[in-house]
Parts: sequence; C-alpha cells; structure tokens
Amino acid sequence: MPADDILLDFEEQLEKTIEHLRHEMRTVRTGRATPALVENLKVDYYGSPTELRAIASITIPEATQILIKPFSPGDLKAIEKAINDSKLGMTPHSDGKQLRLILPALSQERRQQLAGQVKGFGEEAKIRILNARRDANKIADTEEKGSVLTEDETKSVKDQVQELLKTYEGKIDELLEAKKKEIMTV
Repeated sequence: MPADDILLDFEEQLEKTIEHLRHEMRTVRTGRATPALVENLKVDYYGSPTELRAIASITIPEATQILIKPFSPGDLKAIEKAINDSKLGMTPHSDGKQLRLILPALSQERRQQLAGQVKGFGEEAKIRILNARRDANKIADTEEKGSVLTEDETKSVKDQVQELLKTYEGKIDELLEAKKKEIMTV
C-alpha cells in the first residue's frame, strides 16, 4: 500500500470518528427541544425494537416541547412505555392521539452530569483516533518490511500521521468545549 493510501485511509477513519462524535453529542440535551433527543429511541414494535422516527412523526411546537404523533394510533402505548423506560428524565403526556414531552429546566447538577457524559464521548473519540494511528503505523511498518516503502518514506508517513492526529485531537477538543458551553448556559 503506497504512503498516500495509508494517509488517506487514516484521515478517512478520523473523519468518521468526528462525525460519530457529532452524532452522539446531538443526543445530549441542552435545554432546547430537538428531535434528536428521542428519534433513535427503541420502541417495541410488534416484537422487534424499532427506532421511534420510523413509527411516528416528531415535531417541536415550542422550544421546550417535543410532540410525537404515531403513524398508527395503536402504537401510542408502546411509544409511551419506551419513553418511560428510557433515561430521558421526561414524562410523556398523552391525549389519546399524540404524546407531548415537556423538557424540565436543567438543574446545575444535571448540567454537570451531561457535561461529564459529553467528556466521556470525547474520550472515546480520542481512543478511536489513537487506535487508528496505531493501525496506520503498523501498516507503514509492514509495507517497509515488504520493501514497498523505504525507511525514509515510513518515517515521513508516521510524522504525517502524527500531525493529522494532533489536528483531529484539536477538532475533538473544540467540539467538546462548544457542547459543554452550550450545556452550561442557563
């Protein structure tokens, strides 16, 4: 595998890690209602776990409310049960046709818990990129042993991998700081 391919694969893994981190952070509540809080919630739909967004429409009528309208009225109880069983900290209010979730104000303690959760997401992302670096360096070493890369090319690849790693660690830190700031803003 040529040096360019090693670097391209490595950068692709880093991009996927950043995108995964963004996706995880969208599910963390910040005080404003967003469909991402509930859309991936698993509902027992005729015996199989199904994402809520597949069986109901999710809208935001106000900044602190989520409105869930099942496509089939018979699914209302299953959706209500899934929300109650989840760790969202919200109680659904049903009118027989739809569910309304009202987001309570976040206490300072809860804000700190959410900030800790975001920090955990960031640590997982950093572990993923460190593992990707290890894999890229292993590939470079293997290619050097197989006489595909010279010793100088291998060193150059490893240096470029380290530079990319530093850049993406900075991106992860920026994302974490922005989300923590958003969570801690009252």
